[in-house]
Amino acid sequence: MLIREAVAGDWPRIWPFWHRIVAAAETYAWDPDTSEQDARALWMSPAKRVFVAEDETGAILGSAYLTPNYGGPAARIANAGFMVDPEKTGRGAGRALAEHVLAAAAADGYRGMVFNAVVETNPAVALWTSLGFTVLGTVPRAYEHPRYGPVGLHIMYKDL
Repeated sequence: MLIREAVAGDWPRIWPFWHRIVAAAETYAWDPDTSEQDARALWMSPAKRVFVAEDETGAILGSAYLTPNYGGPAARIANAGFMVDPEKTGRGAGRALAEHVLAAAAADGYRGMVFNAVVETNPAVALWTSLGFTVLGTVPRAYEHPRYGPVGLHIMYKDL
C-alpha cells in the first residue's frame, strides 16, 4: 500500500466514497446533503494536508487530511479526518492512514491531535483507542444517528 499526498486529480476518485459515507449520516457530523463542490472545498482545502492510500493497482482505498484544530497560540494541536472506501475495507487502509497522519503531524511539530466529534457508535473508536487516543468527554445525545437515534459525540485526544 502506498500513502502519498493527494493531488487535485484525486478528487474524482475520493468523491464517490466521501459522498456515500457522509450521506449515510452514521459517522460524520457533516450535512448528508453536502454538494460535491462544497465537499471538495471542505476536504481538499489548501489549509489541509490531504493524503490518499492506494493499493498496488493504483486504486484509492481511502483518504485523510491533517490540519490545525485551532489557530494562533493553540495552532500546535492538530485535527484530522479519515475515510476508507466502504467497498475496500479490511485491507488495513484505515490504520495505515492513521499511522501515517500521526507521524506527519508529529514531524510537522504538532504537540497533540484532537477529534472534536467522533460518533460513539463509529467502529473507528476502537482504532483510535488502539493508537493511544483517549476519550476526554462525550456530549450525550448530540448526534441523530439514522439507526440508533440520539447517540453521543466523543471528544478524543492523543499526545504526539
